[in-house]
Amino acid sequence: MQVLVRDNNVDQALRVLKKKMQREGLFREMKARSAYEKPSEKRAREKGEAIRRQRKLARKKLQREGLLPAPKKVLRAR
Repeated sequence: MQVLVRDNNVDQALRVLKKKMQREGLFREMKARSAYEKPSEKRAREKGEAIRRQRKLARKKLQREGLLPAPKKVLRAR
C-alpha cells in the first residue's frame, strides 16, 4: 500500500493511509489475529458474514431491477 506525501503534509497522508487500511479490512484482520477464536465463534462469525453478503447481493439486484429505490447520493463540498 502506498500513500504520497505532498508538501510535507504527513498528517494528511496518515489520514489517507488509515482510510485505505480501513477500506481493505486490515484493522479487522489484525484484531482477529491478535487473539484465539474458538471454532464455534468462527463458524458463527462466518455464517453471519455470509448472510450479510447474500442480503447485500439481493438488495443490489432489486435496486438494479427497479423494485427498490437506489440509495441517495451524498454531495460533498470541497
